[in-house]
Amino acid sequence: MSDYDNFFLPADNLEEAKEFYGRQLGLKVKFDFTDKGMTAFQVGANEPAIILSTRHAQPAIWFTVESVKTAYEDLKSRGISFLSEPFEIMTGYAVEFNDPFGNKLGLTDYSKMGPSS
Repeated sequence: MSDYDNFFLPADNLEEAKEFYGRQLGLKVKFDFTDKGMTAFQVGANEPAIILSTRHAQPAIWFTVESVKTAYEDLKSRGISFLSEPFEIMTGYAVEFNDPFGNKLGLTDYSKMGPSS
């Protein structure tokens, strides 16, 4: 794992989330994919964002890796039980798992973004 990617927080109402995180907290929208159930907010100049998601029932932290498929196989061999096989996202691939305490963690890569990412 090379860095944090994003912090996912559940939100059952994205319009209310935009009001709170945008207007009340003053965070800038990084991207708005309301049609896909997600709105992301930039925190300062950090690359990782807070993503409010109707798809996540619990908070999740994702980490970047060079290759999700390679990391998946490596961690699986070390006894990590994943919630699914790696799945395709807009920027590359991702996969999620729980730590021993029930916290959701994920891995993502930017394999669709080319070598400059």
